[in-house]
Amino acid sequence: MNVDFGNILTAMVTPFHPNSAVNYGEARKLARYLVESGSDGLVIAGTTGESPTLTKEEKVELFQAVVEEVGGKAVVLAGTGGNSTSESIELTRAAQRVGVDGVMLVAPYYNKPSQEGIFQHFKTIAENIELPIMLYNIPGRTSVNILPRTMLRLAQIRNIVALKEASGSMDQVSELRRILPTDFDIYSGDDSLTLPVLALGGKGVVSVVSHLVGAPLKEMVNAFISGNIALAKEIHLKLFPLFKGMFVTTNPVPIKAALNMTGWEVGIPRLPLVEATAEEKDAIRQVLESRNLV
Repeated sequence: MNVDFGNILTAMVTPFHPNSAVNYGEARKLARYLVESGSDGLVIAGTTGESPTLTKEEKVELFQAVVEEVGGKAVVLAGTGGNSTSESIELTRAAQRVGVDGVMLVAPYYNKPSQEGIFQHFKTIAENIELPIMLYNIPGRTSVNILPRTMLRLAQIRNIVALKEASGSMDQVSELRRILPTDFDIYSGDDSLTLPVLALGGKGVVSVVSHLVGAPLKEMVNAFISGNIALAKEIHLKLFPLFKGMFVTTNPVPIKAALNMTGWEVGIPRLPLVEATAEEKDAIRQVLESRNLV
């Protein structure tokens, strides 16, 4: 399956009203802004979108709202992964019906499946849908690591076309790039590792900080692709404090605080996450001020 998701995908936050209901109007506005400021695509209801606390109905309505707002202008990927294979298939089919361009499937969490279990989970979902799939490896959240040898098996499945790799291991990225087909795309799952992953043959990033600095991030990626490594490094180093500042506590707590400070109305996270503390907000504001974002 020949698919190009682009180079910069934003893992979009899910805006909430003060009563914690999903703010679909603000989600539409934010989606449009992100596309206009450099995102090639959006990942909806991923980790940054607080997928664990969204209902299936909320997710589907969110997918539909974003497709209606930016469909045809940017790639829309629906976060439909979970730790129940059958429920992931059901949600993915619902996302397919509302017109998303693809789905992102996180490694099954909490169950702690074996590598064979991980393979069979993704294989079963892939066989039951038509959409192209980006897999998402984030051992720090899921407690399981999709090993390179398992990814090699998964990459043979027709509609599994990309990986968001957030193990934090450049050795693992190196091994993935060494053994996977050349047309299988690897995306950094950590903003601060985007440039290193690009240097190892990655395609781009599924980003959080692109909410705030989409244009400079795109300039960095384009500079690298065009061979201007010095410029790419310069931009990376300038953005590095922001990369780290948006992870002073659990994602998406800092990025929601930052967006609220910069004029958006995305609300606070749903429990069990809580809003940033006063000390964390001070640190976030300082890094935003250093970039003249507030």
